[in-house]
Amino acid sequence: MATFVLVPGAWKGSWSFEAVVPLLERAGHTVHALTLTGLRPDDDNAAVAAANLDTHAEDVLRHLDRHHLDNVTLVGHSYAGMVITAAADRAGGRISRLVHLDAYVPRDGESCWSSTNEHFREVFATGAAATGYAVRPPGVGDPRRRPHPLAAFLQTVRLTGAFDQVPRREFVYCSGWEDRTPFADLRTRLQADPEWQVHDLPTGHDAMHEAPEAVAALLLDRRVRADHELPDGT
Repeated sequence: MATFVLVPGAWKGSWSFEAVVPLLERAGHTVHALTLTGLRPDDDNAAVAAANLDTHAEDVLRHLDRHHLDNVTLVGHSYAGMVITAAADRAGGRISRLVHLDAYVPRDGESCWSSTNEHFREVFATGAAATGYAVRPPGVGDPRRRPHPLAAFLQTVRLTGAFDQVPRREFVYCSGWEDRTPFADLRTRLQADPEWQVHDLPTGHDAMHEAPEAVAALLLDRRVRADHELPDGT
């Protein structure tokens, strides 16, 4: 049985995987869904202001240590692609599979800010205008969303090359929001890299809520169904 560690994207907590977790557990697997520092309901302004990408990578590593986890499938959505990349590079071989779920896959020296598109740079800048350190959630969405630490978007990742030694690396491209996605060029880059498996899901960015069965199927290696159709056959 596999051990999954699920890391949410910007503004979100462990609840963002609430529809996927029971599907994985029902299949007999162990699942840990995290909430990163600064995104927890009881985090104060100081915690948000101090948190950055390193903080979030350390959140993952501390969780691995605390629960004595090894041979882990580490899943990151959106911004959390930055986090799982940094964590896997520092995890000392404890990660056996990485799944970047419509998520950034940075190279050494890149940040979320440098890797995204102009639309999201505007979202980050506008969202941080009120405080200078916390980016408010954009638009109308789940009321559980919280302001995201700006420093986490801005800090560059430093990689030793250990990330490239993770045996299995996968990227999931959600094709249902191509007017705004920052991941189209990344998909092209990774499709040309034989070290990566690239999957397509015909959903919007929030695939975990739009199509949890398809996300779970992909994580459970039922890739043909996950790549080509949603559970209702569309």
